[in-house]
Amino acid sequence: MTTEYLYKHPKTLLNKGTGFLAGYSHSLNPYTGCTFGCSYCYVRQMPVSTFRGAEWGTWVDIKQGAANVFQKELVRAKNKGPVTIFMSSSTDPYQPIEHKEQITRSLLEVMVSDPPDFVFVQTRSPLVRRDIDLLLRLGEKVRVSMTIETDMEDIRKYFSPDAPPIAARLKTLQLLADAGVPTQATIAPMLPSSEAFPQLLKPLVDRVCLDDYFMGDGSGGKRTRNLGIQAKYDQIGMEEWYGPSAYQIVYDRLKQVFPEDQIYVSQKGFEP
Repeated sequence: MTTEYLYKHPKTLLNKGTGFLAGYSHSLNPYTGCTFGCSYCYVRQMPVSTFRGAEWGTWVDIKQGAANVFQKELVRAKNKGPVTIFMSSSTDPYQPIEHKEQITRSLLEVMVSDPPDFVFVQTRSPLVRRDIDLLLRLGEKVRVSMTIETDMEDIRKYFSPDAPPIAARLKTLQLLADAGVPTQATIAPMLPSSEAFPQLLKPLVDRVCLDDYFMGDGSGGKRTRNLGIQAKYDQIGMEEWYGPSAYQIVYDRLKQVFPEDQIYVSQKGFEP
């Protein structure tokens, strides 16, 4: 499958934090579109995708000159009050094109020189390790949230074949933790996993966020239903993992390994 890359020159980058991200003053997306193209991604059901006329995962808009625009916006935003940033809400800031374009890195450089009150970096990509130098300079004002939906590679390949392997994400969490970058493991959306999953995370993080389609897709599960995700569970005989109470399976397993104050459910785990 070929990917279409377009260069755009945005007039604005910061968006007001609303809905699920109401705990943040702003969200920030270095790209529009995402080549990881996960089957369950709620963005597939959002206008940015539905009006595109091309399959989600096959196109990316690269926001050229993003750092200059962001620098000015950040100054204006800080003059109005505390600035807390969620990066990113509808794209992965470390998808493969970031290797070459370094838009996300340029935005972090702006934040290092003029720090917001807090920035939350949400990714499933090992590429985030490249920016440990900048993340460390942000100190306690940053948290890297690494998506690890399952510990089973066959399940990962089934639901998100173009996303990075689980082992590489776990290794990256280890590197971030060893370097002293504040991190969390984010099981979102929760996919079928083994009983050993919590033990795998325990040495790497002291903070885990657990989320599912029904709490976390911004529509009570409606967007996910429209994507026909339930059929994917039916096809592999794992129906018990799809439903509003299925998260309890993993929550109960986490509780056997992590103290309860280190386990966050849905929105709470993403807040500043």
